[in-house]
Amino acid sequence: MCGRYTVTASPEVLRALFAYAEQPNFPPRYNIAPTQPIPIVRLADGKRQFALVRWGLLPSWVKDPKTFTLLINARGESVIEKPAFRTAMKRRRCLIPADGFYEWQKAGERKRPFYVHAKSGAPLAFAGLWETWTGPNGEEVDTAAIVTTRANRTLSPIHGRMPVIVPPEAFDLWLNSNEVDATTAAALIGPAPDNLLEAYEISTAVNRTANDNAKLLEPVGTPTPEPIKPAAKPAPAKRAKKDSGQGALF
Repeated sequence: MCGRYTVTASPEVLRALFAYAEQPNFPPRYNIAPTQPIPIVRLADGKRQFALVRWGLLPSWVKDPKTFTLLINARGESVIEKPAFRTAMKRRRCLIPADGFYEWQKAGERKRPFYVHAKSGAPLAFAGLWETWTGPNGEEVDTAAIVTTRANRTLSPIHGRMPVIVPPEAFDLWLNSNEVDATTAAALIGPAPDNLLEAYEISTAVNRTANDNAKLLEPVGTPTPEPIKPAAKPAPAKRAKKDSGQGALF
């Protein structure tokens, strides 16, 4: 699954990559958690649109959100058939901008957190689904989930699942639900190439959602710089011995 991720690229970089018309201004996020607002890119009147939605999809038929399971991920293997996702898979596919994500590896009784990102440092696009939920008083809430798939060989030692990552050349194929049916779009659901990503262990500080800063991305075991030592005082010059005239080997 994908339960935490980052969006650290500048608004200008993401706008250039996803080609939406809006010019949002938002700070970097280092620990995005479920139920928080997340950026998505979707089609509106045939054009790409930037929008903020709640992370945790609510199907339109849900009566009471308090009694419904929070759907932050959608298993790619069943999105076409599962009632909670099949309508969104047909009509409301989106891209979710990211720079990386966190996964936890089971290690006995504890879990070791890892940060996963593109080797190139470039932003990523997660495959997503979105829905608009309408409450009893007419209030509307846009929500979304990240589509996941089995892990590739790079990530499988850490966790068995990973987000579906859509390459830029396939953005239109995933987004255009008017012309591309769900079955065709589902061909994009699969593990990322093994050489796309890299992962490294980080501090358990990421476990607290209140922690949201660049220090979370520092690898565990980063060597601390040695303190600068004061320069040693030069040794006093030795007084030259008087030449006896016999010479010396040393």
